[in-house]
Amino acid sequence: MLKRVVITGLGVVAPGANSVSEFSRLLREGCSAITHQPDMAEAGFNSQVAGSPTGYMENLEQYFTSEELLAVNDLMVLTSRAAIDAWKDAGLEVPDRKSDHVHWDTGAILGTHLGALDTVNTKLLPNVQAGKIRRIGSSAVEQIMLSSLSAKVGGLLALGNQVSTNSSACTTSSEAIIMSYLRIRHGLASRMVAGGAEGRNIFNWAGFDAMRVLSSKFNETPEKASRPLSASAGGFVPGAGAGVVILEDLETAQKRGAKIYAEIIGTALNGGGHRMGGSMTAPNPISVQRAITDAVKAAGIKAADIDYINGHLTGTFADPYEIANWSTALQIEPSELPLVNATKSVIGHTLAAAGSIETVGLLTQMNEGFLHASLNAEDLHEKILPYEKSIVRQKRDASIRIAAKSSFGFGDVNGVMIFRKFEKQE
Repeated sequence: MLKRVVITGLGVVAPGANSVSEFSRLLREGCSAITHQPDMAEAGFNSQVAGSPTGYMENLEQYFTSEELLAVNDLMVLTSRAAIDAWKDAGLEVPDRKSDHVHWDTGAILGTHLGALDTVNTKLLPNVQAGKIRRIGSSAVEQIMLSSLSAKVGGLLALGNQVSTNSSACTTSSEAIIMSYLRIRHGLASRMVAGGAEGRNIFNWAGFDAMRVLSSKFNETPEKASRPLSASAGGFVPGAGAGVVILEDLETAQKRGAKIYAEIIGTALNGGGHRMGGSMTAPNPISVQRAITDAVKAAGIKAADIDYINGHLTGTFADPYEIANWSTALQIEPSELPLVNATKSVIGHTLAAAGSIETVGLLTQMNEGFLHASLNAEDLHEKILPYEKSIVRQKRDASIRIAAKSSFGFGDVNGVMIFRKFEKQE
């Protein structure tokens, strides 16, 4: 028998916010978290703005022992903070490090795109090139292996079910949530810690700058740089952070009296095969539409039931196609499109972490009854103008019962999730 799956905990470290409450305030106030980055300028980047989280390296004694702090890096800190905060938000107790208790029914899928390139480039590479292998240190391997994200959290929370790290470019953390959902739905786990992270370092962003896909026209006015849906958008603004959600089967959550943010009622993952316009850097529109229709079908709902879409919407050429793909997939006229906003307009594109950070934002809006503004969208792209009524350009109060989250990544990979607000009588 398939299990119903709900979200019981949220954790986030994002540009401009180191907690869910700070993230909610940032979205409500509609303040850009994009700032000028001196290290990007010094390195000769064409783009010199980013969504860079700050302050998350403070008060780490609340998350790690002094010994553990000797073997963590930026990426591990981001992930672990968000995971432990989500765990506590779910009303769960962080286990004693000395205890032998293991949560055999609980696992983690936590992903990243580019991993710990800062550790590789500042610690591993220079010492290898200098022939000073012993200076690398005994903790280097655990810091640079991609699975350090899930492995570290697995140790901190004593997780005994599947503990894995996934990577699917900008679809990564949505994929992690979907795979965790499916594991619980099929009875293979009672609880999962799911999401993803991307570290704050220029090595993660350099390749994108070389591709000229980053925003570079607003280096002097960084708050205007992230412009999803806009006619004057000139590329995405890179960002860093981590988002984690706790998923549980409904029975387990209700048995312990957990608060429930929402139920996941439908998901879809697919690829476009690099056909029909799809490539390493562009999505196959048919695969995008199929991901949407498959998720809606799995949810057992109609297009008209969707109140809100949190789009992938990056501030690139793909934005108009994304909006059109929703309209085509849902088989609705532009005037009937559900309300849409773009969280990347506030915090930038956090790459692998985008899906999970934006899911935290979606669930926060759903439970607090508002939709945040899509910043810098005053000049809508001409191909988006037919959908103008649906684009949320000013914060508004909203009653959201069913919401969709989409993620579309390099490599022509897609993920869509459908959430329903949980009513106690259910």
